[in-house]
Amino acid sequence: MSNGGGSTSWVVGGCIAAVLMPVIMMVAVSGGGEGAAADGQGSAVGGGLKEGEVPAQYVPWVLKAGGMCDVIKPAVIAAQIEAESGWNPNAVSPGVGAQGLSQFMPGTWVTWGKDDDGNGRASPFDPGDAIMAQGRYDCALAEQVQGYKDRGEASGETLDLALAAYNAGPGAVHQYHGMPPYQETQGYVARIKSLISKYESVDDAPGKIPAGQQMAMPIPGNPPITSPYGMRMHPILHVYKLHTGTDFGAAAGTPFKAARDGTVTFAGWSTGYGNRVIIDHGTIDGDHIETTYNHMSALNVSVGQKVKVGQQVGAVGSTGYSTGPHAHFEVMQNGKYVDPAPWLGLK
Repeated sequence: MSNGGGSTSWVVGGCIAAVLMPVIMMVAVSGGGEGAAADGQGSAVGGGLKEGEVPAQYVPWVLKAGGMCDVIKPAVIAAQIEAESGWNPNAVSPGVGAQGLSQFMPGTWVTWGKDDDGNGRASPFDPGDAIMAQGRYDCALAEQVQGYKDRGEASGETLDLALAAYNAGPGAVHQYHGMPPYQETQGYVARIKSLISKYESVDDAPGKIPAGQQMAMPIPGNPPITSPYGMRMHPILHVYKLHTGTDFGAAAGTPFKAARDGTVTFAGWSTGYGNRVIIDHGTIDGDHIETTYNHMSALNVSVGQKVKVGQQVGAVGSTGYSTGPHAHFEVMQNGKYVDPAPWLGLK
C-alpha cells in the first residue's frame, strides 16, 4: 500500500515504470471487514488457487483470507502480496516503513493486525497475521467503496476501487468519485489485476472421474494411504473404534478436491473433524451418496454452492482431533459411513 506501498516499480504498458511511493495518511474505514457485504460487481475472480503458484506454507492463510467476502478472493490476496512484497515476509519499504508480506504501515497495523497464528503476538512480519489482516482490511475497503457507489458518490468496479483504496486510502476514492488520478495508484491496480490470472484457478476444473471409478481422488497425484477405513485404536481418544474414512498423506496446504459433482451441505467447524465440508452427490445406483473432507486448514466453499469434480473445497490441514496434516476423506451411503476405497478404485 502506498500508505506503506510494496515494491517501487512495476510493469506498465510493457516497460518498467519507477515510482516514488508517497506517504498518504490512512483514512478510517467504517464498518467491519470480515463480514463485508460488498456486491462483488466487476470482481470476476474465482474462489480457487492455481496449484504451485502460492508458496505452500502460505496457501491455508491465503484461502482463509480470500474467503472473508465476495469481492476479495484468494487469487486477489495472492496477486496483491506479489505486488506489495514479492512474497518476502521480512520486507520493509524504504523511506515509508511499510512492513511484511502485506506492507502495512505501523499506524494501520494497530487497527487491523491480530494474532491470527496464535503465537502470542500480532506482527506484520508473521505471515499468517499479515495475510489475515490484509483480508480484513481489503473486505472493509470493498464494503466502504461499494457504499460510495450505492450513494452515487463513486463509480467503477468495486474490486478496482477497493485496491485503489488500499494503495491511496479510501478518502482519495471518495474525493475523486472513483479511481484517483495518481499514476502510482492506477499502476498498482493494473499490476494486481494483471497478476490475478497467475494465481486463479477458475472452477478448479475440468476434473474427471477415471474410467471404472465412481469418484476421483480428492488429493492430487498418488498420495499414500496412511490409515485405511476400519476398526483401529484412535490416536487421540485412545479407544478402539471405527475409522470412518481413509487418510491420505499430504502436506499442509495441499488442495483438497471434490471427488464428484454435488452440492455443499456443510462447510464449517465440527468437533473432532475440525474444518469440514460435506458434499451431497444425490442418488447413485439407487443410493444417497455424500462425501466429507476433514481436518482442513482452510475452507474454500460455502453451504449451497454447486461444485464440480476436481474443484478445490479447501486445503489439507490438522484441525480438530488430528496428530498432523493429512487428508481424511469419507463416503456416506444412505447416511452410513462406508469404505471409500472401492469408490476411488483402490479396491
